[in-house]
Amino acid sequence: MLHLASRSPRRLDLLRQLGLEPALLDVDVPEVRAAGEPALDYVNRVAREKAGAGLLAVAGIPGAVVLAADTEVVLDDQVFGKPSDAGDARAMLRRLAGRTHQVATVVWVASASREASARVVSDVTFDPVDDDRLAAYLACGEWRGKAGAYAIQGRAAAFIAHLSGSYSGVMGLPLRETAGLLRAHGVAA
Repeated sequence: MLHLASRSPRRLDLLRQLGLEPALLDVDVPEVRAAGEPALDYVNRVAREKAGAGLLAVAGIPGAVVLAADTEVVLDDQVFGKPSDAGDARAMLRRLAGRTHQVATVVWVASASREASARVVSDVTFDPVDDDRLAAYLACGEWRGKAGAYAIQGRAAAFIAHLSGSYSGVMGLPLRETAGLLRAHGVAA
């Protein structure tokens, strides 16, 4: 049975697009980047730790498969996680405006006998965003709980001039890569 070690409703929706209905696991893994830790190593570590925590939670369930992922926005080796408040969100979006940044998603799939991962990095270019558009976006509240303070599948799509990579990866779960990992673990996707 597939278990999703994530609180993300977007990841659950994306797995449902693959025809899957995983059991949900609420894992608590600190998302704190270590001093000097490269951004992509950080994303990989957090996703792997989530998978490990999930696997511990289902250790007594025969055939359990755990999927975990982490997605972060990266600009100039700075990781833009979830904003703490509207001011933090505003600062992030101002830095991203008119520039190209990366969205890195790492997926880990683990069972009692094996683990495997996939990493997808997409380039996202934002248009310049004026203060009025930024204020309107912040007022809608969509930025809450989103890495980099935006959701590509929401109103922030109007800011995006170009995407090179995986749309679903920017949402939080690259479907092609995830389906391949799951098939390798015997989960039909």
